[in-house]
Amino acid sequence: MKITIAQMNPIVGDIEGNMLKIKEALDKNVSDLVVFPELFLTGYPPRDLLKRSEFIKKTQDALKEIIRFSRKYPKTGILFGTILPNEKDYGRGLYNSAVLVCNGKVLIEQHKSRLSDEARYFDPAPEINTFPFKDEILGISICEDAWNDSSKGLDPIEILAKKGATLFINISASPFSIGKEEIRYKLIRNHALKHKIPFIFVNQIGGNDELIFDGRSMYIDRDGNLIDILPSFEEHLKTIDLTTRKPKPFVPEDKTVSVYKALVLGLRDYMKKCGFKKAVLGLSGGIDSAVTCCLAVKAIGSKNVLGVSMPSQYSSEGSVKDSKKLADNLSIEFKVIPIPSIFSSYLETLEEHFEGKKTDVTEENIQARIRGNILMALSNKFGYLVLSTGNKSELAVGYCTLYGDMSGGLGVLSDVPKTMVYELAHYINKDSEIIPKEIIEKPPSAELKPDQLDQDTLPPYDILDKILHLYLDKCHSLEEIVKEGFEAETVKWVLNAVNRNEYKRRQAPPGLKVTTRTVRRMPIAAKYDV
Repeated sequence: MKITIAQMNPIVGDIEGNMLKIKEALDKNVSDLVVFPELFLTGYPPRDLLKRSEFIKKTQDALKEIIRFSRKYPKTGILFGTILPNEKDYGRGLYNSAVLVCNGKVLIEQHKSRLSDEARYFDPAPEINTFPFKDEILGISICEDAWNDSSKGLDPIEILAKKGATLFINISASPFSIGKEEIRYKLIRNHALKHKIPFIFVNQIGGNDELIFDGRSMYIDRDGNLIDILPSFEEHLKTIDLTTRKPKPFVPEDKTVSVYKALVLGLRDYMKKCGFKKAVLGLSGGIDSAVTCCLAVKAIGSKNVLGVSMPSQYSSEGSVKDSKKLADNLSIEFKVIPIPSIFSSYLETLEEHFEGKKTDVTEENIQARIRGNILMALSNKFGYLVLSTGNKSELAVGYCTLYGDMSGGLGVLSDVPKTMVYELAHYINKDSEIIPKEIIEKPPSAELKPDQLDQDTLPPYDILDKILHLYLDKCHSLEEIVKEGFEAETVKWVLNAVNRNEYKRRQAPPGLKVTTRTVRRMPIAAKYDV
């Protein structure tokens, strides 16, 4: 039996476009069975579109069209993810389903069992069954259905094995995060080994809002050998022969390379799917804006990126010079818009109202907001998407300015810790110096007052990022983090900074997700200890 893995990139809500992708894939590659990812017809995740009756009707109409289309290839099965109505009088009224059609008929409907956050929209499968198709008995599961074992509750894979499956197929929309591809591989391999049943995993690729999907679909034989694995972060059609017995080693992609590819794809898809063709960002001469600019050029091309330097009286000599050098290296359009006169006008306007008050962070924030307004003006006038350049470390502790450097339509690095930003910079420069070494080597600074450095306010980034990882990703307490060898006062400062800046994070632009957990969603008007 030959099965085609269709690792494709759907657009949420574009039912007709996603249906066309199914048809085109069949026209390019006919085999015994062509398999598409989870909720492929609607795009994933459709979120509250599922609350709209007209959206559900369009999806049902598209399903009927695919059933008719399947007659064109009467010997080929088409397995894909979609929504199906739950005709019962209780529950949410919808299933997240895998549907197999062939020669004008629906042969199989298997609904998702383990729903996690999707319980807001879907009902769990009332039953789990296997289905005969050609020479195999298919055990079909959907994403999270494979992320469990019998020791932790419902295990759909074990049920399918007990019901006689000879081939596992999991259709998935499993988002990328650092290290996740290795977890998936081990999970799928363990299922195949435990039940002595081959396993095909089909994952989507693409960026949908903050989520990025990396693909890495794979086929593992009954002995746990990896027979084939598809490329990361790109659409790919691959036909596999179930009789193939040529194992290959599993080699996880380098962490920095995978983050780089994820951010490029996430940015490209966000712009394309939202209808933007060009982007603008502030170039400060710092590492964050430099890396963001490089990612933008890779995603949409140098002719579609505008870099803007907005120096103040506090900007270093290298701020504009280094930004210009970066822009030249990337062949992007570059503008210099000085802000001292605008800043002076603000201070003059507010002088009588600030009488008797010392200069403080207020004046620093005014500069950041001037720059944010300039970028938003360029966005409005020319239709650019403004790219926010702040990183996860800064956003976590509130070292950023609302309506200033937080302005933008997309936070490219908002889930990337500062130390990883440097790793990305070195990767970008692996073949030649694209980011000037002066940018990489200079101490980080917001340059909003004389001789300012980030480390005047923040702990060293290598320490800060380790504490943030333990607190945000691992959910460790203050006491647990201190036991890891960090100074208690430093830990307490970081945790308090994270907790008191939730109001800022709520107002940040959507950001591309690459770590296991983005900054938490916590109550704002609340009182709790670190």
